Amino acid sequence: MSKSNGQTDVRLEEEERKEEQKQDLEHELPPADLSDGFEEKGTAANAAQAPPAESTAEAELQKLRAERDNLLDRLARSQAEFDNARKRAAKENADFREFAVADAARSLLPVIDNFNLALKNTTGSPEDFRKGIELIHKQLQDALQKMNVQRVPAKGEPFDPRVHEAIEVVESDEAPDNHVLEELQPGYRIKDRLLRPAMVRVAKGKSKG
Repeated sequence: MSKSNGQTDVRLEEEERKEEQKQDLEHELPPADLSDGFEEKGTAANAAQAPPAESTAEAELQKLRAERDNLLDRLARSQAEFDNARKRAAKENADFREFAVADAARSLLPVIDNFNLALKNTTGSPEDFRKGIELIHKQLQDALQKMNVQRVPAKGEPFDPRVHEAIEVVESDEAPDNHVLEELQPGYRIKDRLLRPAMVRVAKGKSKG
């Protein structure tokens, strides 16, 4: 056997001997007891840093409940404010309507007074009675004008279905075709708002033949 082979055998024997010693030491060491307080350093540090999963979930749940309660409280406040604003607006509208009606009635009271005087004065001449009625009529027109009540133009005007109500269509040469021939009842409006349309007769050109 050569010299190199001898050295190789020596190294193999040494390695086998070391392996046997290692196995003997492992058999001799007792198993680790987890109850003796021994823990790996890295595991203990991680356990101390990470909070329990149940406590984290409970904290998140409490946070969500607080946010929910806050939103519900804000919603209730908003609804209460909206109801109060709606009630105030309704009261203001009612007060405004009452004020408008009262103001209109106040302007008509002098007209009623003059009507009463005219009815009591039955001993005068028919001409004086007529003049009194005409004066009351003028007073009533002035009161309506102060309330921005205007008469709808009718006779001689082009027929407008928005402000005129045609009662009859008459063949006539007294007015152009499709124009108001006669006003049967006046119409009135307040600015652009129609109170009632004017009842009219409408002219239609006579047919040739």
